[in-house]
Formats: sequence, structure tokens, C-alpha cells
Amino acid sequence: MDAQGPIGAADAKILLNAVGIMLVIVVPTIIAILAFGWWFRASNTRARYRPEFVYSGGIEVVVWGIPTLVIMFLGGVIWIGSHDLDPFKPISSPDKPTEVQVVSLDWKWLFIYPDQGVASVNELAVPAGIPVHFSLTSASVMNMFFVPQLGSMIATMNGMVTQLHLAADKPGEFYGQSAQFSGDGFSDMNFILRAVPQDGFAQWIATARQSGSALDRTSYLALCQQSSNVRPFTYRTVDASLFNAVVNQQLPPCPGPNIEGPGATVRPRLER
Repeated sequence: MDAQGPIGAADAKILLNAVGIMLVIVVPTIIAILAFGWWFRASNTRARYRPEFVYSGGIEVVVWGIPTLVIMFLGGVIWIGSHDLDPFKPISSPDKPTEVQVVSLDWKWLFIYPDQGVASVNELAVPAGIPVHFSLTSASVMNMFFVPQLGSMIATMNGMVTQLHLAADKPGEFYGQSAQFSGDGFSDMNFILRAVPQDGFAQWIATARQSGSALDRTSYLALCQQSSNVRPFTYRTVDASLFNAVVNQQLPPCPGPNIEGPGATVRPRLER
């Protein structure tokens, strides 16, 4: 509920609206239970015992009409929200969105900045107040990209591209994670999204260009080896065709788990 972006705020609004609509049934029901229990207590001589009671048109209207209206209102809220918050729908802004290509690996996240020509692993820097357009795919099993405070989650799938638009209202650090089980390194498959001022983002890009190694197809094949607890690091340059090569499966598939006996081998710790 601590939304820090327009999409997250809209998601929270839908949740609160849905809860409010459902309380229209929940609150009167609780009150009615307490009231009936009090009224029909054994010591109340005014309560009438009517074993012959069978039907009441008024009660039928209430018990069927109110839930029907609640479902209609909930359906309307969800219908409108689903279209307004379509992850493929760009965020309205006078600023050009920052482009980020995302590849989910076992068990880490690769972020490619095609316009800036750099990349990072398990660290995502974006300019605050400017929309970010994510293009996402997976080099392994299906996964789920999620930054809870900024809004909607989206699936990453092998051989295809999904899209997501998010924005951070102000500078800050936000926890990002994999929201779908993807193997024994799943619990460590998280990252930090850093929303920084525009000059801070330019400085981060400049620093990335001066450190780290180049990300080409050879270094990518080394990166995609299974590993967990990966510390964040950057690549100073990126093969411009790498993301499309991953999507179109033009690279050899990354190796799966190596089973030598009753249990799996220990996953290596990748550090840069």
C-alpha cells in the first residue's frame, strides 16, 4: 500500500475501492448477526417464534439484490482498471520513456539499456519522475518481474517479449523480486531499483561505461550459468543484438541443474 508511482497508486486505489464495495455486504452481515443474536435471546419475551415462516419477498430482494449489485460494481471497477492499467499501455508523460530490456536468468536479473549501451545485473537505475518502458523475456523458465511499490507485475517467458510501463514519483530505493517460483535459487532472485534524479542517472551511466567488462554473446553464455546470491555489477558495453538473440533463441540454451547424486550440486556464487 506504500505506492511510490502512478501505477502503484492506481493499483492501491482499485484495491481500496474493491474492499469498500465488499464491505457493503460484510458490515451489514456482521451487524445483522449480532442484532439477531441479541433480539432472539431466551430472555426476550417480545421475540416471536414463527416456525411456519416460509417466504418473504423483501428478504429475497435484499439477499439477492445487494450481492448482485456488489458483483456489478466490482466487475465495473475491475473492467475499467484492467484497461487503464494495461501493462502494455504507455504512461502519459511529456518526457520520453527510458528503455530497459530485461532478461530473467537462473537466478538473477539482467538489465540492458539499449539507448545508453550499458547493462547491469541485479541492479536497476532509472530516472525519477520519468516513465520507464520495460521489454522483458526469459532465458530460462517462466518468471515474474515485480517491484511492489511501483505497481503491476508482468511475466517473463522464453521465446517472447512482454512489456511493462512503470514510473517512480521521487528518488528512492525500491525492492524488486521474482514473484514466481523458478527453482532452488528463487528466494535470492531479487534486485534493487534505484530511482535517481536525471543528473544522477546520467552519472550512473557514465560510471557504468568506465567499469566492468563488455557484454557480448560469449560473456552472456558465462553469465547465464546457474548461480544465486549474485552481487550487483555492470557491463560497460553491450552487444546491441543480444536481447533479440535471446528472444529469438539464437543462442545456445543455458545449462540446467547438474545432478551428481541424491542431491543437486552447490550453486556457484557469481561475483564481479
